[in-house]
Amino acid sequence: MKKLSTVFVLILLLKISPIMAQNTQAKILVLIHSDNGGTYELAKEIASGIESSKTASAVIKLVEESQNSKLKNIPIATVDELPSYDGIAFGSPVYFGNISTGMSRFLSKTVDLWTNHALEGMPATVFMSAGSGAGKELALQAFWNSLAVHGMVLVSNGIRGTENINKSVPQGNSVLGVTSMASLKDVERPTKDERGLAEFQGRNFAKTAFALKGTFAKQNVAVTAVPSEDIDHLLKQKKITLPKVPQPAGNYKPYVRSGNLVFINQVALKDGKILNPGKLGVDVNETQVKEATKATMLNVIAVLKDAVDGDLNRVKQCLQLTGIFNTKDDYTKHADLMNTASDLTVDIFGEKGKHARATFGASSVPVNSSVEIQAVFEVE
Repeated sequence: MKKLSTVFVLILLLKISPIMAQNTQAKILVLIHSDNGGTYELAKEIASGIESSKTASAVIKLVEESQNSKLKNIPIATVDELPSYDGIAFGSPVYFGNISTGMSRFLSKTVDLWTNHALEGMPATVFMSAGSGAGKELALQAFWNSLAVHGMVLVSNGIRGTENINKSVPQGNSVLGVTSMASLKDVERPTKDERGLAEFQGRNFAKTAFALKGTFAKQNVAVTAVPSEDIDHLLKQKKITLPKVPQPAGNYKPYVRSGNLVFINQVALKDGKILNPGKLGVDVNETQVKEATKATMLNVIAVLKDAVDGDLNRVKQCLQLTGIFNTKDDYTKHADLMNTASDLTVDIFGEKGKHARATFGASSVPVNSSVEIQAVFEVE
């Protein structure tokens, strides 16, 4: 009987041991946004390094769905699950010296977590996939700034792991976190050394996450969804139809985007013709100019929709509208005319449509339009 009892105890211990190991391991989320798969390749190395430590487990998740075939089967993270982890490794492409739009959009939803101190004391590390490598330090610092506001414990590699990298090949190494210079095609990206640094970063991060496990309070925070009405649905409700994007009449573009800013100039073109052309008080009256102003602003918004790939929900703010009106020298009610464009913008975008504004008269306007509107929008 004693032998049977001993065997039973051994079998029970063998079954319990893996469960106890799982409970004592740190649970780490590798949270990424990836466009062409470069960030995902680094994420796999980070996860491999985390799990090689035997003190932590890793799961890779996306901040939003991707059309990239390599990423289709990766689960999507939710904001409210973040406090359930013992550490988070954040990965993103570099966008103009900053984190990507997708990652920024996800982090913007963590306000309730910040308010409730839900991530304070949790370790975090960052990694990024850059193009040429320009702006990578700025982007990594921007990442760190966002996470520092949450009170997260920021873990870097420093210069560890760099002594054996191939100095003859441009590498995406940084003391703040590993990066990959994805657009340099002379060698496979990420390089063997970049992958090695990512794996090292994962191992290093796992040690910190395991050491801090249980030292900060995990809080279940109900994240309040920020209500935002779909702009396309709103346009249908208000029976507002956007025109086709007017084509340039010269050597210029309908819009130019610089970073997150979109610059647009439009006149009162409708159905291929200038609506109510001419000078106010000579050829057209105020009612006609207001009608032309509305048509011009609709052209601006049509171009804006093209600039955000058809998704007007990505508009963060209308920053500036400038109205130029074809008027006589003694005309003074330009602001009243421009209210048509301002009211339409706020009607469509709500608080995001409120803007700074300038209006003035001109002795003439191109193509004999009674109005021209210049606009600047901030977009995601």
